[in-house]
Amino acid sequence: MKYQDKPSVYDQIAYDVATKVAMGEIAEGFRFSGRSLMGSQYNVSPETIRRAMKILADYGIITVKSNSGLFVASRQRAVDFVEQHQSGRDLVALKSQLEQFVTERDELNGKINSVMAEIIDMEERFQSSDRFKPIEFTVVKGCPAEGKSIGDLKFRQNTGATIIAIRHEGEEVLSPGPECILKAKDTLVVVCKVEDIGKILPLLGKT
Repeated sequence: MKYQDKPSVYDQIAYDVATKVAMGEIAEGFRFSGRSLMGSQYNVSPETIRRAMKILADYGIITVKSNSGLFVASRQRAVDFVEQHQSGRDLVALKSQLEQFVTERDELNGKINSVMAEIIDMEERFQSSDRFKPIEFTVVKGCPAEGKSIGDLKFRQNTGATIIAIRHEGEEVLSPGPECILKAKDTLVVVCKVEDIGKILPLLGKT
C-alpha cells in the first residue's frame, strides 16, 4: 500500500488560507472573494476554489453570505484546523517514511539471504573438498616401507591414500608408479582423508 505524500490542490489552498487566518494575516470579519483568490493568488479553476472554500466553511473558519462574498468567521477554528491537518500531514509523512524503510529492509534482507546462500554453498563445497588433504610424510630408516616398492606395499589398498610425489635428495618424482622404491628420508606427498593418516604412519615408522 502506498501513501499519498501530497494533498490535493484544494486541500492545500484551504490549509494555506487557514494558516493565514490562524497567524492573523487575515483578520476575523475580513471579506474576500473566491474570484480574487482564483485570479491573483492561486491561479486555479473556480471549481478548485469552491471546494477549498467549502472545506473552510464546513469547519467554521469562514462563512458564505449570499451576494456578499466570503467572510472570516473564527481565528480559533483556523488554529484548530491547522493543528489537526499538520498532525495529519505528519502522519502521512511518517507512513511514507515507514513504507520506504520497509522496502529498504526487504531489499537488504534479500541481499543478506543471497550472501548467506553463497556462504553455505561455498562451505559445503569446500567441506567436501577438504576431506582430501595433501600431507607430507618422511620415510623413517628401518620402517616397514623402507626398501619396498609402492606396489609391494599395496599402499593405496592398505591406506586409502595416494602418493602424488616423492622428494629424495633434492629431486622430485611426480606421480610415482608402483615400481618406485621407497628409501629412508624420502618425503612422500600423499593425498588422503584425515581419518586415514593413522593407517599411513605405521608403514613409515611413526606411531
